[in-house]
Amino acid sequence: MNTVSSVVRPPEPKRPWTGSRIAGHVLMAMWIVSFAFLLLYLGNNIGSEFVARYAPEYLSGLIITLQLVVISVVAGAILSVPVALARNSRNRILSGIAYGYVYFFRGTPLLAQTFLFYYGVGTFREAFEAVGLWWFFREAWYCVLLAFALNTAAYQAEILRGAVLNVPRGQWEGGQALGLSRNVIFFRIILPQALITALRPYGNEIILMLKGSAIAAIVTIFDLMGETRRAYSRSFDFQAYIWAAVIYLVMVEALRQVWEKLEQRLTRHLVRSD
Repeated sequence: MNTVSSVVRPPEPKRPWTGSRIAGHVLMAMWIVSFAFLLLYLGNNIGSEFVARYAPEYLSGLIITLQLVVISVVAGAILSVPVALARNSRNRILSGIAYGYVYFFRGTPLLAQTFLFYYGVGTFREAFEAVGLWWFFREAWYCVLLAFALNTAAYQAEILRGAVLNVPRGQWEGGQALGLSRNVIFFRIILPQALITALRPYGNEIILMLKGSAIAAIVTIFDLMGETRRAYSRSFDFQAYIWAAVIYLVMVEALRQVWEKLEQRLTRHLVRSD
């Protein structure tokens, strides 16, 4: 007579309620309650006089913020390619210049860089007038755009450089074995693979630029934060900053979702199905 023996697994021991677990649950509960109160507050004020009066200004500031971020990120992406190539160059002079550029813009605050272009360039007004560039530096919009573009280019250059170094050396050797030039190997083989690796850091950099763009309001740019400050100075209603925070939160979450979908689509061939 055959008998079938079954193995009975012992029950898993319950995890003790340590202080860290209790604190985590308390913080989570506080976040949920705070979010519920925020939704209730916004729902009660969606039809308020403040929203009716300042909603068009917020929309105008939002458009300016998006323009500033998009232009600076695209310009920074274009500039980051030669900077990354220079950082990886065997020419010490070229590599040193690129290193100094990246070191400065990554090592100093974006606010200080914005002030440097907006206030500091005025010291050399006569020199810029002589070469016909004062029309550019006398406008706050162009100064902020230049500072943002140079700043994000430094970060994007390091992201791209790290992604390029992450590509296996055999890709270079395979291209050389086929008789391809270094430029063709880089732009047709190495760069596409590096961009896949750099997708997540690029998304983080865009989000940081979106949040950091609020600095533009300090130098008379009426972006979203600039319109928020103006609305508060006229109404002294603190919901001005609450609405601004919610709009920034929605933009960041929307960008995160879009970037995640883009990353999944571009890397779908790397996912191995079981």
